[in-house]
Amino acid sequence: MKFFTKLILISLSILLFTACSNETEKNRTLTISAAVSLKDAMEEIRNDYKRMHPELTIDFNFGGSGSLQQQISNGAPVDLFFSAAEDKFGTLVKEGHILVEDHMDLLSNELVLVVPKGETTVQNFNDLLKDEIQQISIGTPETVPAGKYAKESFEQMGLWDGLQNKMVYAKDVRQVLSYVETKNVEAGIVYQTDALSSDQVEIIATADSATHTPIIYPVGIVQESKQYDAAKDFYSYLQTDEAKEVFMKYGFITQ
Repeated sequence: MKFFTKLILISLSILLFTACSNETEKNRTLTISAAVSLKDAMEEIRNDYKRMHPELTIDFNFGGSGSLQQQISNGAPVDLFFSAAEDKFGTLVKEGHILVEDHMDLLSNELVLVVPKGETTVQNFNDLLKDEIQQISIGTPETVPAGKYAKESFEQMGLWDGLQNKMVYAKDVRQVLSYVETKNVEAGIVYQTDALSSDQVEIIATADSATHTPIIYPVGIVQESKQYDAAKDFYSYLQTDEAKEVFMKYGFITQ
């Protein structure tokens, strides 16, 4: 009788362990902090990836790379970080939040000048100095990489001093795009990928890459991740030809 009692208890323990394991597998969630310029591409990639891994939930936290970096530095529970700026990403590497072997430079982008569809006053960067151009939007240079790159370009072109009083700063590059789309500003500086996502703006000019820091998108696994294996697998998937095709579809340049 004792033998059968033990056998039943062992069987129940195995069933309970299996049930808990399956439940844990079903409830796995990855939290990915990513530059807002990656939003459209990453959401499509998530949909493709989930077809192969329906048990996994992937939550995105999109924003300016500087703000996202600060959140991770302050202990935010993030599994993967995809930045639009090497310096913000490098801060996390220096702090030990991302290991050298767990990150890579994956994409690059271009910086473009955009105006509302149909507007003709601005034909080049120098036209921004015209008196009739009252407001120009860029991301806040201290926290938004696209804003930092824009300021660098304006400085290199000798335009910054004449444009500072016209600047409308935005929390991220998508807000810049929105300001231009709604004609709240006459022009804005965004990534090429953002400009291509909108049918309400026109690309007037592309900033010479020599006028600003290279626009590199590094991605890496956050050391404190509680889902390291799942994060590693998704990190590897981002490097596949399938994922790269999606990035290129949205205008990114793959490394």
